[in-house]
Amino acid sequence: MAITVVGSVAYDSIETPAGRRERCLGGAATYFSLAASFFTDVRVIAVVGEDFGPEQEAIFAARKIDTRGIERAPGKSFFWAGSYLEDLNQAKTHTTDLNVFASFEPKIPPAYSDSEFLFLANIDPVLQRRVRDAMPQVKLVAGDTMNYWIKDHRAALEQVLKGLDVLLINDGEARMLAGNSNLAQAARRVMALGPRTLVVKHGEYGASLFHKFVPKSKGPEAFRAPAMLLEEVVDPTGAGDSFAGGFFGYLASCTSAGAADGLTAAAYRRAMYYGSAMGSFACERFGTERLQQLTRREIDERFERLRELTRLD
Repeated sequence: MAITVVGSVAYDSIETPAGRRERCLGGAATYFSLAASFFTDVRVIAVVGEDFGPEQEAIFAARKIDTRGIERAPGKSFFWAGSYLEDLNQAKTHTTDLNVFASFEPKIPPAYSDSEFLFLANIDPVLQRRVRDAMPQVKLVAGDTMNYWIKDHRAALEQVLKGLDVLLINDGEARMLAGNSNLAQAARRVMALGPRTLVVKHGEYGASLFHKFVPKSKGPEAFRAPAMLLEEVVDPTGAGDSFAGGFFGYLASCTSAGAADGLTAAAYRRAMYYGSAMGSFACERFGTERLQQLTRREIDERFERLRELTRLD
């Protein structure tokens, strides 16, 4: 099952207590696609500038990620610079240069038309909706957003939420979107906007899953997956997008053609653990370095370690 992801491919300059890296490959679509590629085929829709060269292309090619949807435009690629010197759970942004991303108009290659899964990474909800509307054949749609879109582009975002099966956001965004500080009540309100499954990420404290596999009178079913206990967090920049790639990639891997709607509650729970595994790997090196070196055996071993964290017997 192939996943098409639309989002950013960028360069990041990052400083953490572990050191500093200049202009390493980043962007939501990058982290997502690398993580998801360990489970299924991935196709990317994005835009890059003239500074995106063979070295960066090779990172995608090594994972056999389809990059025919990455547009090359005159100018420079999206660039972000930030640091985590005060708090590893919160980035401090120093520079954001949208560059060619400012005029991004997603173009869907004809070869992507048979994609069964679609992931709308964190971009303008107007663009998210255009891609969703242009791919009505997909069986399962997941998406991400952020506080900026929630606060200043609420109407456009709500139109996107109506077309999502799964929404992945952090706990602060969930509470902002719902206008409620109680997570259980916030989850109910967010799901009333459209998504039948909600994943709320809590950073180093794991992630919560809410889904409508139970009668509405009982409210959404909830499940909590742990985060990996890491002795050192080198760079948390791509953890959330890597979580999403592991989560959605696993779901795609355990379905057959046309059967995405038949995914079980157990599959979603296992997907949460694979998401946590991929997010933890992303934190172990700067940028995408760890994801580039990763093997499926390491992923499955970490999945089992995460299961042991919550095993009762």
